[in-house]
Amino acid sequence: MTVDEKITRLQESAMQEARSKGNAIVEQHKKALTHVFEQHKAEALIQADTRIKAEKTSVKQQLGMANSKAALELKRELGAAQKRLKKQLFKEVEEYMKTEKYQDLLVKYIEKAVAYSDRGEMTIYVNPTDADKKAYLEEKTGFTLSISKEDFIGGIRAVIPERNILVDYAFKGALEREYQKFTFGGGMGSGR
Repeated sequence: MTVDEKITRLQESAMQEARSKGNAIVEQHKKALTHVFEQHKAEALIQADTRIKAEKTSVKQQLGMANSKAALELKRELGAAQKRLKKQLFKEVEEYMKTEKYQDLLVKYIEKAVAYSDRGEMTIYVNPTDADKKAYLEEKTGFTLSISKEDFIGGIRAVIPERNILVDYAFKGALEREYQKFTFGGGMGSGR
C-alpha cells in the first residue's frame, strides 16, 4: 500500500470515527433536550392547571361576594319596603279608629268578651287613645270600662280573674301576628 492510500484510508477511518462520535454526541444531546422539553412541558401543564384552579377559586369568590352584596341590597330594600308599608298600615289603622265602624267593632268586642265570661266578674280595658269613646261604649254596652295604662294600639282587652283568662281583642297582638305571617309575593320561587 502506498503512502497516499494509507493516508486516504487513515483519513476515511478518522472521518468514520469522527462521524460516529459526532452522531453519538448529537443523539445524546437530542435525548437530553427531549428530556428537558418533557420536564418543561409537565411543569407548564402543572402551572396551567394551578392557574386554572386559582382563577376558578377567584371567580367563585367574586361571584360569592356579588351574591352577598346583592342579597344585602335586597334585604335593605325589603326592610325599607316593610317600614313604608308598616307606616302606611298604621296610618290606615289610625284613620279607621276615627270612624263609626271602629266604635261598632269595639262594641262587638265588648259584647263577645262579656258573653265569654258568662257575665261573671271581669275587667274590660280600652286603649288610652280610645278614652274619648269610653262614655259612648259604656252607654252602648251597659258595662263599666277601664282605661288601660298600656297602649295596645286599639281594640279591647278583658281580664277574667276567676278563670285566670285574658281575652285579647287588641290590635297590637293582631298586628304582630299578621306581621309574623306576612310575606311579599312575587319574584323567583314565589309560586304565585
